[in-house]
Amino acid sequence: MSPRPSVILHTDRPDAALAVLKETHPDLAVHACDSYAALREMIERVAAEVVYSIRFDGTPRYPRQALTESPTVKWVSIGGSGTDHLGPWDPKRLTVTNSAGVAAGMLAEYALGAMLSFSLDLRGFERRQQARLWGSGGRVEPIEGKTVLIVGLGKTGTAVASRAQAMGLHTLGIRARPKAMPCLDEVHGPDALLELLGRADFIVCCVPLVPSTRGLLGKAAFAAMKPSAVVIDISRGGVVDEAALLEALDGKRIKGAALDVFATEPLPADHPLWGYDNVAITPHCAAVYDGWDVKSVRMFADNLARYRSGEPLENVVNPERGY
Repeated sequence: MSPRPSVILHTDRPDAALAVLKETHPDLAVHACDSYAALREMIERVAAEVVYSIRFDGTPRYPRQALTESPTVKWVSIGGSGTDHLGPWDPKRLTVTNSAGVAAGMLAEYALGAMLSFSLDLRGFERRQQARLWGSGGRVEPIEGKTVLIVGLGKTGTAVASRAQAMGLHTLGIRARPKAMPCLDEVHGPDALLELLGRADFIVCCVPLVPSTRGLLGKAAFAAMKPSAVVIDISRGGVVDEAALLEALDGKRIKGAALDVFATEPLPADHPLWGYDNVAITPHCAAVYDGWDVKSVRMFADNLARYRSGEPLENVVNPERGY
C-alpha cells in the first residue's frame, strides 16, 4: 500500500469513471484503459499498483494474467460482483475486491419480474396478441402464497428474499453458513438443496461460480423439482447444467426458466435454448441499469480512500468461496 498509488481504470466507459476519481482523488495519477489488449502494456508502463476492472468484452479474452501475474499490481477492484473471470489468484500476493450490492436491487427486480411473468402467463398472452386471438386461452395465478427457494444469500439473494417476502411468498434460502435472517422464513445449508427444491415453485440462483457450485443445478436437482417449478438464473453461466436443463424442459419436468447467464456468452445462435417458448433469455444484462457503472466506481473510490490510509478494504473476495 502506498498513499499515492498509480491507478488504472479498465473500463469501456472511462470518461464517467475518470470524472468520479478526479472529484474524489484529485491528487492521484489515474490512467484509463478501454481495451483488453492494451492492459498489460499500460500496467507495465505506469507501474500500476491498483486496477479497477470491468469485464466489458466477455470472459474468454479477459486479460486475467496481466492482472494476476503483474509484479506491481497489489489490488484489483472488480466493477461487478462475479470474480470467476479473474480467478484463480494468490490472495497472499494480490487482494481482490468486488462491487457486491451495486446491482442487487436490479437483479432482485429481474427475478421478481420473471416470477410474475410466468404466473401471469405474459409470454402466452403476448403470443395470442400477435395472433389477434381474443379469449383467455391462458390462466393467471397469484404468486402470493407460493414458495421461492433462493440459492445463495449474499446481497443479491437477500434483496430477492426481501422483495419476495413483501409480495407474500414463502421464502426459503440456502447459504454456506446458515443463520436466521429477517427476510427468510427458513435458512438451510447446502446439504438441504434437493429436499428444498421439491418444495419450491420458483428457484432463484444467486451463487458465485466456484468449483463447488459448477453444475450445482444438474440432473439430480432437476429431478427433485416440481413439474410446476420455474428456474431463474441470475448467477453465472456454469452454475446451471444446461444439458440437464434441456433434458428437464424436453421431459416437461419443470414449467420453464428465465436465464440471464450462460456457459457460453454470447449464447450461440444455434443453441437449442433459443427455441423454447417457456424459456426467457436475456443477454447477461439483468444487472446493467442506467448509472450502475458510476455507482460501482464510487464504491471503488470509497475503498481507494481506505487503501490510501491503510484501513481494511471492504468486499474483499476469498478466491475459494468466490465472495
